[in-house]
Amino acid sequence: MNSIKFGTDGWRAIIAQDYTVDNVIRVSEATAAWLLKNYKKPVTVIGYDCRFGGKMFAETVAKVFANKGIKTLLSTGIASTPMVSLGTVRHKATVGVVITASHNPPDYNGFKLKGSYGGPLLENKVKEIENLIADSPKADVAKLSLEEFIKKGLIEYTDLETLYCKHVEKNFDIKLIKKSGVHIAYDSMYGAGQNVMKRLFPDATLLHCVHNPGFGGTAPEPIDRNLGELRAYIKKNKTIDVGLATDGDADRIGLYNSKAEFVDSHLIILILINYLTQYKKMKGLVCVAFSVTEKVKKICAYYKLPLKVVKVGFKYVCDIMINNDTLLGGEESGGIAIKGHIPERDGIWIGLTIIEYMARTGKTLDELVQAALKITGKFAYRRIDLHLTEKIKQEVLKNCNQNKYGAFGKYKVKRVETIDGFKFFFSDDSWLMIRASGTEPVLRTYAEAPTTSIADDILAQAGKIISKN
Repeated sequence: MNSIKFGTDGWRAIIAQDYTVDNVIRVSEATAAWLLKNYKKPVTVIGYDCRFGGKMFAETVAKVFANKGIKTLLSTGIASTPMVSLGTVRHKATVGVVITASHNPPDYNGFKLKGSYGGPLLENKVKEIENLIADSPKADVAKLSLEEFIKKGLIEYTDLETLYCKHVEKNFDIKLIKKSGVHIAYDSMYGAGQNVMKRLFPDATLLHCVHNPGFGGTAPEPIDRNLGELRAYIKKNKTIDVGLATDGDADRIGLYNSKAEFVDSHLIILILINYLTQYKKMKGLVCVAFSVTEKVKKICAYYKLPLKVVKVGFKYVCDIMINNDTLLGGEESGGIAIKGHIPERDGIWIGLTIIEYMARTGKTLDELVQAALKITGKFAYRRIDLHLTEKIKQEVLKNCNQNKYGAFGKYKVKRVETIDGFKFFFSDDSWLMIRASGTEPVLRTYAEAPTTSIADDILAQAGKIISKN
């Protein structure tokens, strides 16, 4: 048996290669052992997304838990990560488990752990579970009967989709959104958000809202290059006011304006802060990952909001959110959470918040973007992942640690921040960030500048210097 390690958000592996029933049993048995060691009567909630074998793997986890005497609530159908997280809170469960590989390619599946507060289980607790994973499975799940556990009351079914929809209807003015005439196009990317939007907005234009475990051959990550059909539809029809997309487990957001222009997560964060403070009169801490635009500092200063910058990974954001009065937590990859919901990324919730903002004000998405940029100033943000040898990757990191990069071409370094990776500031409005992947021979390079051409040039200069190692 291979060693199983949890990454930034859960354990993920290729189905039938490392993601097997036996390995899911190993992880489930470790989770069960941890629960029984730390809690008298643990309760769990389990959900699964649209990936191959999701239901089978979820039932495997449920049977392992029930076999250990742990009460389990199993989703009646596909469920997004936010649905499971909300269900964990509403059912007062100890942990939630989501069988999902999020935005990874279709041949992957995964195992996410959620805390009782409705967000990612904190890193130290995940590590404790990881350390309990045995070299081989102990239970013979094939001999365990789901029906018998249901009769004994150890497994019950829960409709997480309806629970989530009712929560949305309670917290959003759905009638106002429909009455406003805002035309929505929604692309679920064949993911777990598809049924929710069908129920809430049956008149919206729905793309890829059918079951397809292959995701049409594209990784269900809601970034511009993966959303060509949504972009083309908005361009062609000219009647769509906002295009919303979510990833495989619907915790990340992709967004388009009426011109089919992609609105990235940095702009979404700025828009949300503007709406929550100016229109909803809400306050609180803002927490963002290290790779998010520096313009967050300007809008937080404008509204006198405290700001906390953390490492990349939503588990770090969640840690801040559950211990502080937090208005918003966000990261560059499209994962955003706001006050009034759970401390969890939620692509549909964030999308509806922006659509409600449009409906309330009668403004276009473009106008909302411009209102935020009026406070912060315009900027361009770019990212390139450099695929290198591990030797070169380590050499670059060594040079960064030893402050050997005083300039990148004509861009002279004025200061460096090292919360997660290395952020080289050339001015208050332009910087380069170099951050290593923890699992691959990859260096992620990010740049922010007043214009796209400058940001691209910064990345080009950085690439030239890195290639010399």
